[in-house]
Amino acid sequence: MTMIVILIGLAAGIISGMGIGGGAILIPALVLFVKPEQHVAQSTNLLFFIPTAIVALSIHIKHKSVDFKTGIPIVLFGLAGAVLGSYIALAINGEILRKGFGIFLLGMGLYEICGKKKTRKAKT
Repeated sequence: MTMIVILIGLAAGIISGMGIGGGAILIPALVLFVKPEQHVAQSTNLLFFIPTAIVALSIHIKHKSVDFKTGIPIVLFGLAGAVLGSYIALAINGEILRKGFGIFLLGMGLYEICGKKKTRKAKT
């Protein structure tokens, strides 16, 4: 079990460092292999996010690849959304939350697959 958790953390950390979002890996991997409740998996993701985001952000700032003018308003409204989203998540049944997250990931995956094809066609 410990080795699985270490590998999940490593994979999610690599994805986080790339700016993709480790939660897309961490939450499904936890649910499939460690089997916590959905609320626990999502809360663990939030705990994981803090230090990995600080490290990744400091590296990106060092390389001058952060647009603060765009980022600051996103952070402020993101904080407000995080408060609202936390209350909503706690009010929802864990099974519904798990299915909703799965649908969200599926939708994002389909968007990435279909959106990339349309973008390539538009450029040619």
